[in-house]
Amino acid sequence: MMLTFEIIVGCVVAAVSVAVSLLASGHVVLYKRDSRAAIAWTGLIWLAPFLGTFLYVLLGINRIERRARLLRTDRSSAGGLAASMGEPTGLPPETSSNLAQLARLIERVTNRELTCGNSIEPLSGGDQAYPAMLAAIQSAQRTIGLSTYIFDADDVGLEFAATLAEATKRGVEVRVLIDAVGARYAFSSIVTTLEALGVPVKTFNPPLLPGRFRYANLRNHRKILTVDGEVAFTGGMNIRGCCYSSNNGEVTVEDLHFRLSGPIVKQAQETFTDDWQFAANEELSGDGWYRELSATGSCAARGIVEGPDLRLDRLRLTLLGACHCAERSLRIVTPYFLPDATLISALNVAALRGVSVEILIPENSNEKLVQWACDAQLWQLVDRGCEVRKTSPPFDHSKLVIVDDEWVLMGSSNWDPRSLRLNFEFNIECYSRELSSRMNQIFELKKANSKLVTKEQLEGRSLPVRLRNGVARLAAPFL
Repeated sequence: MMLTFEIIVGCVVAAVSVAVSLLASGHVVLYKRDSRAAIAWTGLIWLAPFLGTFLYVLLGINRIERRARLLRTDRSSAGGLAASMGEPTGLPPETSSNLAQLARLIERVTNRELTCGNSIEPLSGGDQAYPAMLAAIQSAQRTIGLSTYIFDADDVGLEFAATLAEATKRGVEVRVLIDAVGARYAFSSIVTTLEALGVPVKTFNPPLLPGRFRYANLRNHRKILTVDGEVAFTGGMNIRGCCYSSNNGEVTVEDLHFRLSGPIVKQAQETFTDDWQFAANEELSGDGWYRELSATGSCAARGIVEGPDLRLDRLRLTLLGACHCAERSLRIVTPYFLPDATLISALNVAALRGVSVEILIPENSNEKLVQWACDAQLWQLVDRGCEVRKTSPPFDHSKLVIVDDEWVLMGSSNWDPRSLRLNFEFNIECYSRELSSRMNQIFELKKANSKLVTKEQLEGRSLPVRLRNGVARLAAPFL
């Protein structure tokens, strides 16, 4: 009798396992666009019954997509191709025809026009960026919007918190949005501090897993600061002391940030207010948040909003367009380099066409799994003529693309699956030979502190190292 009961229970468990796995794998097949991710999730679901399904439900399903689309139906960020195929307006008259084609492509992909008359000032590291950001907060008269991925409760973070609190006390409308995972990077949460100081703060999309988990999906990776709707800061820099030097310490993380003025500020402001509405269910509007913006410079620029709530791979298509439109040079700086097969092919084709393709990545990454997976792919690029270099410490967190000394892409995105498909990102494309010249100078400084990766070095690695890197590469869609 007991044996019969055990058989029945076993059959029921097996039937439930098959049913659950069928439902989960069916969802994967229907909704996972990346075939590699679909194969990986399907294999996990069937090879690890119940556990695989649990992990997929926890980490693999985009729960935020429908809600985000509903909140943003009145914005251009809702996705879709632009209907117009007209010539892009606002480009500097000296813009090359190949880059005019790129501008047309990105206009269709983003459904957003170029803005002209902008001033964009690069800020290298926290030593330049943080004082400029704090000064802007101190000068605010009406509104401050701050969105960041990481906001540590260290000396730098506490200074920002105190400055934001002072602005709140003098009547400035302050809103601070921190990603829920990024808010947990430090042992002491800055959210508690900001709340105690009376600063309105929200966290973006709290994950199901408690505690700190870097690989949680659907993170708000954007870094945006807007002041009075007239000036904005954006780039790749978080708020944390490792980016800032002092009399007793050294910078352990290099980074790039940018100060914006002119009409492009409105696009940064729209991105922040959309995110705030999503997280806090509060609409920010009025003259304090949106102002009439006049020209302050000669740079043509456009914001590229990327996220899993969109119907198009905007950033990926932008990068593919940049690779295909480049005629002379393509320079890339990124801390995490895990391009998919299509992007690798685009880089290789550019190099084979005679374009000088230069890629700078850190020698020592703060994410070892990402570094190992990256190293496993480098031979595909080096073998086709791309020049890959690794920058010596400190760790370089900068994100930058320069094409033909005329086009610059900067912002929060990395060249990895997380930025290209899973994170909410904000980048800006710029058409300006002057800005490109300044960014080339920064690139050259980084290049001078780098070492060339050769085919011989890659082939000379030991078998255990190659196996380790190859195994890490299998996890690339999840890194």
